Amino acid sequence: MTDTGTPNRGWFGGDTDPTEAITMGRAEAPETWPALAVENGFADSEANYYDRLHEVTLEATREEVRRREQADDQQLKHAIRAMDDCERTANELAERVAEWAGTLESDAGTGAGLEYVQTLATEVTEDGEESASAPVVSLAGRVVDLQIEADELRQFIEQRAPTVAPNLTALAGPILAARLISLAGGLETLAKKPSGTVQVLGAEEALFAHLRGHAPSPKHGIIFMHEAVRGTRMEDRGSAARALAGKLSIAARIDHYSGDYRPALEAEFRARMKAIRARTDGEVSDDE
Repeated sequence: MTDTGTPNRGWFGGDTDPTEAITMGRAEAPETWPALAVENGFADSEANYYDRLHEVTLEATREEVRRREQADDQQLKHAIRAMDDCERTANELAERVAEWAGTLESDAGTGAGLEYVQTLATEVTEDGEESASAPVVSLAGRVVDLQIEADELRQFIEQRAPTVAPNLTALAGPILAARLISLAGGLETLAKKPSGTVQVLGAEEALFAHLRGHAPSPKHGIIFMHEAVRGTRMEDRGSAARALAGKLSIAARIDHYSGDYRPALEAEFRARMKAIRARTDGEVSDDE
């Protein structure tokens, strides 16, 4: 970092913030920073200089981590993971509640999963007296609360995703878009991945099995949730998955580097899917 006032002052004179200097500072040539630090009274010795430099760089790193974790795409990542945790836990506990209730009442568990638990959660004991079923009813109430929380998180994702990743959301829908961002670790990371990697995100176990020679190559990962892949006949799903992954990869890059919504991307994808689904049984797919 150059200083137009006093030559070689660097970070160690005046009111210069060392953290800002490390982040934003520039210099035409390296300086003997340890010696300058001691000369300008920033440090008592070169060893003390390195101790202070260590503290400053750690703080700069912590600040960057905080900034990245507060980014909107990271909020989507945490929200989709929390939603999945709530739904998974609610379903597991619903089975436990039904099994437990079955030991107390012969007709318990009639109905499907969460539906039965919601009914059970509304039961109250007569005169407020404690009964053998009271713990089951209480647990059923917690399950219902978890499902409500999952629904609210879903609403949050559906509202936030179009703002964070408009093109990705338009192509994949808000929930799948959030899952892709979560699996990649963030929108920037997703934007830097090739379409072939995007295609198999979520199918890592199958991919590793293929690399070990124990299974065929997976044609798709989490993008199977998309109607364009799931709703396409089996022999053309590989083509559909590649077409979708290619557009999703482009959409993620536009969202990260530009942020503007481009409807032409959807039109191109729809045209491609129309061509894939128009194939006759006698045509050779591009999987072969």
